[in-house]
Amino acid sequence: MTALDLDRLRQWVGRAEETTDTVSPRLAKGLSATLDRNDDAVSPAIHWCLAPAIAPESELGPDGHPTRGGFLPPVPLPRRMWAGGVVDFADRLRLGDAVTRRSRVADVQIKEGRSGTLCFVTVEHEYRTERGGALAERQDIVYREADSATQADGPPETRPAPTWRRTLSADAVMLFRYSALTFNGHRIHYDRAYCREVEHYPGLVVHGPLQATLLVEHAAAARGGQVPRQFAFRAVRPLFDGAEFSLNAVEESGGLSLWVADRQGRATMTATARW
Repeated sequence: MTALDLDRLRQWVGRAEETTDTVSPRLAKGLSATLDRNDDAVSPAIHWCLAPAIAPESELGPDGHPTRGGFLPPVPLPRRMWAGGVVDFADRLRLGDAVTRRSRVADVQIKEGRSGTLCFVTVEHEYRTERGGALAERQDIVYREADSATQADGPPETRPAPTWRRTLSADAVMLFRYSALTFNGHRIHYDRAYCREVEHYPGLVVHGPLQATLLVEHAAAARGGQVPRQFAFRAVRPLFDGAEFSLNAVEESGGLSLWVADRQGRATMTATARW
């Protein structure tokens, strides 16, 4: 068990940074192509490709992420994953937009789960353009032990038959492209030997924000292209490359209930969309 000093980690609460980036035609077209579209339309979730953390090679950790202790607290647990978040859409980002992202560490908490000790870091982001506020996001990042369970086995959960369903597959090329678009060096997304030998995953892990992007677009498609006002999502279990998976949506009071399901029908990410 890795010792966690919560008082020290909570010294990062309130730490803030500001970054800028531009919604370029290349970025928009690259994300569209990665989502298997042949157009220049700006995805409503393109903000996850903007202003990524960029560190020199000498400042990367063994997992490919920048060494901890800068903006994010130095949590001494080796595995880092997206746990979920909430996005409020006020204005669509457009081609050519100069975007400023203001970020703040809002909370650090330690919890005990079925997979061992977990450390949750909550970050709040605000995205602004010259027109004003575009998006507000709460992002939850979870850190856990290296020997924690990698996935929860078992039968699929009982869910209603989806009204909208789309099947697709994520291969190594798709994951590599998304890693390149987001400048994400996390080796679980492209280094198969690292996945199996170090983190003991059976395959490459599909990015959390890529799954969330697919669900945002699935929700908008179900509403004739109308982007939701609010999108909340939670990672349930890892999704791996090399097998078909599905995007699913059903009506619920006030919006849609959505989920990504693996080939066994188990949810890997759940979400709600509100208009």
